[in-house]
Amino acid sequence: MKLVWLRNDLRLADNPALRHACVGDEPVAVLFIISPTQWQQHKMAPIRQRFMLAQVDVLGRELAALGIPLHLLRVETFAEAPAALADLCREQGVTQLYANQAIEIDEQRRDHAVSAALAEQGVSCHWLNGCCVLPPGRVLTGSGEMFKVFTPFSRAWLKALDEEGFVIHRAPAPRGEPLPWQPLAERASVDEVLGELTPDPRWPVGEAEARRRLNDFLEQAVLDYGETRDFPAIAGTSVLSPYLAAGIISPRQCVAALQQRLGYRPQSNAQPGFVWLNELIWREFYRHLLVLIPTLSMNRPFKPETADLPWSWDPDAFAAWCEGRTGYPIVDAAMRCLNATGWMHNRLRMIVASFLTKDLHIHWRLGEDYFMSRLIDGDLAANNGGWQWAAGTGADAAPYFRVFNPTTQGQRFDPQGEFIRTWVTELADIPAAYVHQPHDWLRLKGRQDYPAPMVDHAVARVRAIEMFRSLEK
Repeated sequence: MKLVWLRNDLRLADNPALRHACVGDEPVAVLFIISPTQWQQHKMAPIRQRFMLAQVDVLGRELAALGIPLHLLRVETFAEAPAALADLCREQGVTQLYANQAIEIDEQRRDHAVSAALAEQGVSCHWLNGCCVLPPGRVLTGSGEMFKVFTPFSRAWLKALDEEGFVIHRAPAPRGEPLPWQPLAERASVDEVLGELTPDPRWPVGEAEARRRLNDFLEQAVLDYGETRDFPAIAGTSVLSPYLAAGIISPRQCVAALQQRLGYRPQSNAQPGFVWLNELIWREFYRHLLVLIPTLSMNRPFKPETADLPWSWDPDAFAAWCEGRTGYPIVDAAMRCLNATGWMHNRLRMIVASFLTKDLHIHWRLGEDYFMSRLIDGDLAANNGGWQWAAGTGADAAPYFRVFNPTTQGQRFDPQGEFIRTWVTELADIPAAYVHQPHDWLRLKGRQDYPAPMVDHAVARVRAIEMFRSLEK
């Protein structure tokens, strides 16, 4: 028997591990491992856990209809996985294991240990690329090193894709009579982990839903994406990140659909659709970095010299940021949205990350962990890359003195305060002219229901720049 181990690749279509395992007539089974203690250690948000398991439930039913059984295995930590997998393979008569490669260091170490354990009982392991359009290590400089700056990586990535192309793998055909499927909500082993498994109506699961969102975006918004993507009150983004993070849709499917919609693959900003394609390339960039620079998975900065920055760990200031009590409306609206929905618009992620690191001077690691503990689309590569970019410690061509002004960012990207008034209810009735600097208006009304600014941005900006300049001495 062949066993396919699914992780963050919860789909039938364009799943290399599943596709390769289904070649031939040998029986195929699928496995998903629940690791609640490890998930907690990795700060995986409960909303993301529920989203993943809801997708596993859908996938299990779809696999059963194809005559492919899905096994659930519960191991608390990655350290227990090799022995548990060896036992399962022995019980089921598994001779080959197929899986798409993991990119995070703990997951890679787990997979190496699994390969060693299974080799001892004659089970061969096949690791394939299912997480990127081009596999990590394929896009390198002329000297064989990983690009340290995004723009040359993007150009090299596009060139490599033109040279190699890519294949979209079909979903497997039926392999036998349909099998019964017991919903996860009826299984005590799952119920104990997460309790209520009812999917969040804001985030329906399923490959059909992911494709619907992709197609709607390509038909309605991709051509205007460059102009609308930064405005949180406008539905100008694809909102596909949870589906990409869980592997319900693949980046190859996204690129292929974009090409089909446009009739070509855009190569520069001058061509419609390129701005969104470039966002997919950013995703690839951060994933390649995570594989080729393993210390990024170990709380280390991309720029080693920034490890000596005198970051603050002020718990009270951090709590005010987490709860949306900073006194800066766009920051507070973004954090309250995150806490309520498990999602945050990308422009807002940059604004709040800059505020935490450059205004409050709090270590980016705290923000990175908090995002992972709340985001439905929590993904180590993208989250770490984004936080280090904002903090000035990451892969970024811009100098360290780039500091977002939270007030002008709000004025520029939420000019009428629609997003702010949605989430900062204290400001729901404030005129648009005052929404980004509400404190004088509130004082005139005799109100004290919204906090004063935690810091003076101009002063905090100077302090942030001094922090970085001190590294040069």
